[in-house]
Amino acid sequence: MLAAALSLSCACVHAIAQMDSSPPKAAAEHDTNLNNFQVLEFRRYSVKPGERSHFARYFDTYFPEAFQQLGAIAAGSFVERGNETGFTWIRGFHTIDGRAVANAAFYYGSVWNEHRDTLNDLMTDSDNVLLLHPLSWEHGVMILPAVDPVTEPNGAQGVIVAQVFAVKKDEVEAFAKEAEPAFAKYRAAGAHEAGVLVTSDAKNNFPQLPIRTDGPYLVWLGILRDDQTLERDFVPVTQQAAGTFTATGLLRGTPELIVLDPTPRSRMRWLPSWK
Repeated sequence: MLAAALSLSCACVHAIAQMDSSPPKAAAEHDTNLNNFQVLEFRRYSVKPGERSHFARYFDTYFPEAFQQLGAIAAGSFVERGNETGFTWIRGFHTIDGRAVANAAFYYGSVWNEHRDTLNDLMTDSDNVLLLHPLSWEHGVMILPAVDPVTEPNGAQGVIVAQVFAVKKDEVEAFAKEAEPAFAKYRAAGAHEAGVLVTSDAKNNFPQLPIRTDGPYLVWLGILRDDQTLERDFVPVTQQAAGTFTATGLLRGTPELIVLDPTPRSRMRWLPSWK
């Protein structure tokens, strides 16, 4: 669990001082800072039984804009189906150095300082974190517009799926190539592919936040319209693909399919304009 107090290193202080102080763009849709996040944290928390909805509400209320203002992004936030204590979110940074700068600025900043005791008290574990990067340029995480409170009065909709593959050492690229036909079938079954991510070899440059070191992993992300699409179209395809994945001989275990419901303000969601 995140410590209540952290000691800020001189290096991070210097990095924060060097951050770009130029005025923000006039409109978010023209802000290039909302693109090209090359470092991703896939963060899976455990919260106290019965407290997940409270945790999600706190998260949605206080944190998305705080990260965005620092040049990072809360790309999506979700509650996990079949696990009543599971809360998952994806945080993005433009570079690995930017990760250290933004995390230092946030965790030593006023927003976290005000709310950390409340959030830490609700969590039982926050160390299940994969540090990832896009498989390739075209497979980066989809950064969607913020939820519009006027045109989306019911909040974020849709179903998010994350399939996590434990890949054998030095076989990530080979597995990704073998898995692409199955991923194409996922897309044909109604999934908007939202990213294909693989474990980063970068050193954890903000060690106050632990990351997993049991990789490598490949994470496939998709967005579905609704439960009907999930159950009728998507799940059968994943079941058919299971044998194909095993037959590659490139995995260390059975793939994990995580079904996630977006929190009301999650960027990663089914957009109203999608058909």
